[in-house]
Amino acid sequence: MTIATAFLALLESRPRHGYDLKQAYDQHFGHDRPLHYGQVYTTLAKLLRNGLVTVDGDETSGGPDRKRYTVTEAGVTDVQRWLEEPETPQQYLQSNLYAKVIGALLTGRSAAAVLDAQRDEHLTAMRELTRRKGQGDLADRLICDHALFHLDADLRWLEHTAVHLDELAEQVRG
Repeated sequence: MTIATAFLALLESRPRHGYDLKQAYDQHFGHDRPLHYGQVYTTLAKLLRNGLVTVDGDETSGGPDRKRYTVTEAGVTDVQRWLEEPETPQQYLQSNLYAKVIGALLTGRSAAAVLDAQRDEHLTAMRELTRRKGQGDLADRLICDHALFHLDADLRWLEHTAVHLDELAEQVRG
């Protein structure tokens, strides 16, 4: 998902100012990576230029002028297209972790140590996500679950690979 697509989806519910868009984006999508205001206005300028949003009015309430943006029919169509298109599943057929295991085996280093260090890193991340999940709202719990399920799959791969290290070492070293 791009920032632009998220903005279009947010604007479908109601017109918003740039400041409101940033707040809504950060609440729903940017827990770990909040937007900078420069990104907000650069993205809005691009959406405006591409005919996906319009300026619905300017307001001054004792401060600087605030433009209120509304999504156009073309913007609604963009969101619909994005929602209907399934995401390509990540197959991870050539991951950095796999490359490290092979690199360790090729150089005579301990692939088991690589796997152990990665296991520790994954468990630390899982503890942090579990802590965050316990303090979050439903949306935060669901995104934490998504990450936890992926980390759990990685841990299963780490254990599976550890069982087969000797055989893999023979194949790699030929």
